[in-house]
Amino acid sequence: MNIQSKPTILFFDSGVGGFSVYQEVKQLLPDYHYLYCFDNAYFPYSEKPEEGIVERTLKICQRIDKLCSLDLIVIACNTASTVVLPVLRKHFSIPIVGTVPAIKPAAEQTKTKHIGLLATKGTVKRQYLSDLIDKYASFCRVEKIGSTKLVELAELKLHGYSIDLNEIKAELSEWENIPDLDAVVLGCTHFPLIKSEIQQCLPQVKYFIDSGAAIAKRVKSLLKDVKVRSKNQMNSQVFCTKPLVKEDSLLELIHSLGFDKLTLLDFDSEILCEFNKK
Repeated sequence: MNIQSKPTILFFDSGVGGFSVYQEVKQLLPDYHYLYCFDNAYFPYSEKPEEGIVERTLKICQRIDKLCSLDLIVIACNTASTVVLPVLRKHFSIPIVGTVPAIKPAAEQTKTKHIGLLATKGTVKRQYLSDLIDKYASFCRVEKIGSTKLVELAELKLHGYSIDLNEIKAELSEWENIPDLDAVVLGCTHFPLIKSEIQQCLPQVKYFIDSGAAIAKRVKSLLKDVKVRSKNQMNSQVFCTKPLVKEDSLLELIHSLGFDKLTLLDFDSEILCEFNKK
């Protein structure tokens, strides 16, 4: 695949959790052109009204599409995926891929038929989650924890801050004494980023399952015969919607992930500035 024919894929999240999905896709499809946008001005989505999430996701994706001619969008956020997909599919003719908690594979892997779902508060309360459980895990006992704190801790970790394992343990305390809990669904894209810490807090759990690999396979399938919209060579870059406190740490991270630059995107008007690694 030559550089002019690379499909352009946008990953969208309220924070940096979607990098866990991006890494899975890039591992499977290393030669594609990647963009990532995190709406940190409205983070976390799990605490925001649905109308605001839909409005911002649509406007930001449309703005980036105008700049870069997208071939596919991955909504790398479980909370956003519960509310924005129909609207995006109405306004875009390109494929839109959402993120669904890995209930089905967890139900297939568990030996004890006792699984845990770790997600955001927004995801846990959605009817679609209950429907997933009824469809794929009706024969299992499903424990649910909705946590904003874990999302915030994962965000801090990727921004270069140290995190306290005791804070994670406190969020998971109700599962500590469930010996037959053998599978946990990481139902937020932030949680694979702190998977090792979660494992330390739940030593009885054998399987930690997220949606990243399944999304990568779906993206590959959808772009198999795609007609690339943009023939221009572009940089792989990251967009944010609010200035960063610890800019250097994130710049180091995004360069390590294969992105060339970080751009501050004004929600309403124009690109304000680009940050360069010092």
